[in-house]
Amino acid sequence: MGQISTSSAAAPTGGALAVHDAPSQQYLTFSLGGEMFAVGILNVKEIIEYGHLTEIPMMPTFIRGVINLRGSVVPVIDLSARFGGKSTEVSRRTCIVIVEVADDDTRHDIGIIVDAVSEVLDIPASEIEPPPSFGARIRADFIFGMGKIAGKFVIILNIGKVLSVDEIAMLTSTEGLSADSAAGTPLG
Repeated sequence: MGQISTSSAAAPTGGALAVHDAPSQQYLTFSLGGEMFAVGILNVKEIIEYGHLTEIPMMPTFIRGVINLRGSVVPVIDLSARFGGKSTEVSRRTCIVIVEVADDDTRHDIGIIVDAVSEVLDIPASEIEPPPSFGARIRADFIFGMGKIAGKFVIILNIGKVLSVDEIAMLTSTEGLSADSAAGTPLG
């Protein structure tokens, strides 16, 4: 039995070794809303099981809350909601991928909720196409490129844009203002 599983696990790596002319970069692939996405492995700090989140009132819907990660408060972003879709339905395979994002001289850890983590793949630069100018279900500036893997495309995210600390802070303050105005006039 062990031989069957070993040989089937080794089969997918054969194609990536044939390209010698372009440097490869490793990407963590994951599914979200039925599509395959990837982020550069150098941005990924760890992958954790979906656990208890502490919700924060008056935040945009894509900010699901915060988690305590070894004593640090880490915000958790629902990527599906960030892309303009509905909130992720939590299942047995739902994970939080902790990524590191640079903001000027500071580095921030941010968790992203994904449906399921797939695998780490080497994608040669020659197999990455520029992002499409139209037709994608997410903002074009969120896409670094389209990686070709076994005849299919994987959307490689520009994680710095998707998790832009400045943009999220701006959206958070806008959400807070709209919640204040929706609360009505103060009693007086």
